[in-house]
Order: sequence, then C-alpha cells, then structure tokens
Amino acid sequence: MKIRIKGNSIRYRLTKTEVETFSKVGFYEEKTEFKDHIFKYVLQSKEHISHLEADFKNDTITMYLPEKDKLAWANSDRVGFQNTIVLENGKELFLLLEKDFVCLDETIEDQSDNYPNPLMDKRK
Repeated sequence: MKIRIKGNSIRYRLTKTEVETFSKVGFYEEKTEFKDHIFKYVLQSKEHISHLEADFKNDTITMYLPEKDKLAWANSDRVGFQNTIVLENGKELFLLLEKDFVCLDETIEDQSDNYPNPLMDKRK
C-alpha cells in the first residue's frame, strides 16, 4: 500500500494482493520505522458509515471504508472511492482510495502486482 499526502489530501493505493487481503479481513496496514517512532497507515472496514472516513491517532492514519463496500471492491472494475470531509475548523480533508495501476512512464519500482493500466491499450 502506498500513501500520498499533500496538504489536506490523503491518497492510498493498493495492489491486487493488498485489495484481495483487505476484502477478506477488513484490515490492511503498512508502517515506516523511524529512530524513535513508527508511523503507520491503515485501511480498515467499518460498519455504520456511508463514505470514506479517516482519523489520526497514536502516529497512525486510519482510513475507513464502509463495510458494505469491502467485498464488492475486489470483485469489480471500480477503481476506488473518494470523500471530502468538512473539519470542525471549516477546512476540508480530501480522501482517495484507489487500486494501483501499472505506471505509463518508466519507473524503477516493482509493479508486478499492480492492476493493468486501462490506458496501455490506447498508447499502442
């Protein structure tokens, strides 16, 4: 699982295996270890919500996907989910959860478990 944070925007991208694992157990976690702390980012299914939600506690960002969407996501062509949350201070937090596609440009990272990019056929 990859995370991208820019200002008040958080995006998670998951490979095929990660989406399948999440859909089965309702939980997926990654972590980055520092000298004195561990930063975690988590995707968790949650009942009684209708859109993506998120919180930040104990050095962990947790993004919540509605339980009802958990199983359907892995078995569909749906790329992902998004939601904008209005914060208490009036600002907005944008959340995006996506399947990770193979990049169209040259990249050195392993993409063997990424979803096929639908734009690949259009480039030929």
